[in-house]
Amino acid sequence: MSPLREHLRDTFWFAPALGLVCVCALWWAASALDARIVGALRDEGAFDEVGDLVAFAEDAKTIVTTISSAMMTFVGVVFSISLVAVQMASGGFTPRVVRIFVRSRITKVTLTVFLATFLFSLLVLTQYDSTSDPRRVTTVPLVQSVLVMLMVVLSLLLFIVYVSSTLRLMQVGPVVDRVARESFRVLARQPGGEPDREPLGPESGRIAHRGRAGVLRDVNVARLVRAARREGVVLRLVPRIGDFVVPGTPVLAVHGTGAPPRRALRYTVSVGVDRTSHQDLGFGLRQLSDIGLRALSPAVNDPTTAVQCLDRIVQFLAAVVEMPLGAVHHRDRDGAVRLVQDVPEWADLVDLGFTEIRGFAAGSPQVSRRLLAGIDDLLLLAPADRREPLVRHRALLVQAVERTVPEAAERAFALLPDHQGIG
Repeated sequence: MSPLREHLRDTFWFAPALGLVCVCALWWAASALDARIVGALRDEGAFDEVGDLVAFAEDAKTIVTTISSAMMTFVGVVFSISLVAVQMASGGFTPRVVRIFVRSRITKVTLTVFLATFLFSLLVLTQYDSTSDPRRVTTVPLVQSVLVMLMVVLSLLLFIVYVSSTLRLMQVGPVVDRVARESFRVLARQPGGEPDREPLGPESGRIAHRGRAGVLRDVNVARLVRAARREGVVLRLVPRIGDFVVPGTPVLAVHGTGAPPRRALRYTVSVGVDRTSHQDLGFGLRQLSDIGLRALSPAVNDPTTAVQCLDRIVQFLAAVVEMPLGAVHHRDRDGAVRLVQDVPEWADLVDLGFTEIRGFAAGSPQVSRRLLAGIDDLLLLAPADRREPLVRHRALLVQAVERTVPEAAERAFALLPDHQGIG
């Protein structure tokens, strides 16, 4: 269910649609309860109490009518402003951070409660009886009116939380922190342990992609492992997560005798128009690099934002500096390797995190000093076989600063490692 859950989180319609279905069920239950209350009072002959309920409901009807007429206007104004805020944030950071707003739980919950309150108030208005004679009244929307008022209170509370959350997501720090936390969640889902060094055996065939062209977003690992186990073969994912695939190109290689039938591989490969962070180990670094690169552009010229991105890039690289990379081996319940999936190597991650920011760091002492401090920290943590890409980036940064900065004193200042850039 993990791929399905992630795909639904990337949509903006599922939560409101589910909320509207639930509120219809709630209205049906509340209306049945109201009818039972009135029926019990009529059976007992307590018509005076029924009249009191009718009077209360008539007073509440004005409130419910006001709520139903004002809620949709309120929803339109609030989310129109929100869309403008999202557009400004995507222009200031990178268009890829829009998915943070789309996946925000508080945004979906707020929209769901607003729409549910509007629909529930309309349904409650249909339950008001045209007669006020207690002997002829069949139902009084007492419970429903109370629920409408409670939903209005909940809507106001959620509105305060939603505004606070939206304002936070317009700031650099929370956005960078959210991207970093998503990257660490992907890292936590990676299978641990050393990869199997035994050869996979001869390749017996390849399975071509027959869907639409697009970015490989994720794969259903459990289903692929089951399909490979039934046939006694090992499957190898040919493209990496995040690669663009077109119909007819190989997507799976089969090692062993036989091949899973095409029907067993349905819905195992998800292709879309954008990358997601569900299984993409390098997508977080891609977003952080884009934000830092845009901050260093002449049009923005915000080196402090680039330093904040470098903080998270160094944090992520420090977490993977000793992890086995290059290939992930997924095993069945008997411990046999059934699916091999390529992931970025250590050098790939270092290049992704540092290359583009390093290209603009020579003209900003704050960024060059922070980048040197981050590389030095990683050199202390990295084993000997993983120091080469770090040493290479450090040497290239020093050369770029020496070419760009003519004054010796300024060069020495720009090449002094500093964890705050200019602390």
